[in-house]
Amino acid sequence: MVTSTSAQLPVPEHFDAAKVGEIWRVPYQRRAANARDWAARHGLRPATQDRTRIALLLIDVQNTFCLPESELPVAGAVDDNTRLCEFIYRNLSTITAIHVTLDTHTAMQIFHPVFWVNELGEHPEPATVISIEDVEAGRWKVNATIADNVFDGDLAGLKTHVLHYARRLNEGGKYPLIIWPYHAMLGSIGHALVTSVEEACFFHNVARNSQTRFEIKGGNPLTENYSVLQPEVLDGSDGKLIAQKNIRLLDALLEFDVVIIAGQAKSHCVTWTVNDLLSEIDARDPAIAKRMYLLEDCTSPVIIPEVVDFTEQANEAFQRFADAGMHLVRSTDPIGQWPGISA
Repeated sequence: MVTSTSAQLPVPEHFDAAKVGEIWRVPYQRRAANARDWAARHGLRPATQDRTRIALLLIDVQNTFCLPESELPVAGAVDDNTRLCEFIYRNLSTITAIHVTLDTHTAMQIFHPVFWVNELGEHPEPATVISIEDVEAGRWKVNATIADNVFDGDLAGLKTHVLHYARRLNEGGKYPLIIWPYHAMLGSIGHALVTSVEEACFFHNVARNSQTRFEIKGGNPLTENYSVLQPEVLDGSDGKLIAQKNIRLLDALLEFDVVIIAGQAKSHCVTWTVNDLLSEIDARDPAIAKRMYLLEDCTSPVIIPEVVDFTEQANEAFQRFADAGMHLVRSTDPIGQWPGISA
């Protein structure tokens, strides 16, 4: 039984729920002063003094996924993030550290349109599913003009890789290769954290003297990287590694007494991150699963109207996580009332 020694705090006056779906500049100097005053008013101690160490892992809470007019919006994300900001503020005295993942892409990646062409030289539309049969039959093939940029000019090797990649996804029980809209582009507004969430993290930084840890993922052009802990495919057609597990982050998270997880999207980057986390837990000590808490009301699945709806897959995955010992909780309930935690 983990003990939570701190009561919930009020939400600071500067937080404006109406702005969660907007982009704006955080007034850092003013907010830092507010955070210092808030810490003094509520007797907040530096996070290094926490007896129960609690990590909050925020997965891809970025404009590209969370704003209604963005590149790949997740329905429900604005409401999720409103609850998430309020959760951070109310539990400032309890959250020891915040880890933030950032999906990070460039144009020429295996899941973006420019990577592929059909016999007419046309690129696939977003939401196109490219199956192993499509690759084998040549219905979709590598855009030869990008080989210099992603495979050292070895077009034959790149063609071999995409066939291997499609097979690996099929064999591994992964989602099939889906062509996504250009999203989370490095250097773009879409790549940035949702402003209100960034502000809440910054406020926590100063109030608790705890630096947010940022984790970049998704830059490998040869594989999707839904999970921050490892990409969809680790090896190339020659058997050599094209990527590795993020053991450093795994070790860091598993050192905490409690790990709380939220973010976007429930069906993809959240599910696959938690899935990889659970696999590692099972290999080390299945009892560790009881230290994991999933904020069900701060995440939503991918739904593309009239194309695909991943709600069922997301719910099935979360039920599997619960069956393994993880806790499905709501941000609006005090941490001290969560199962396995006493106030």
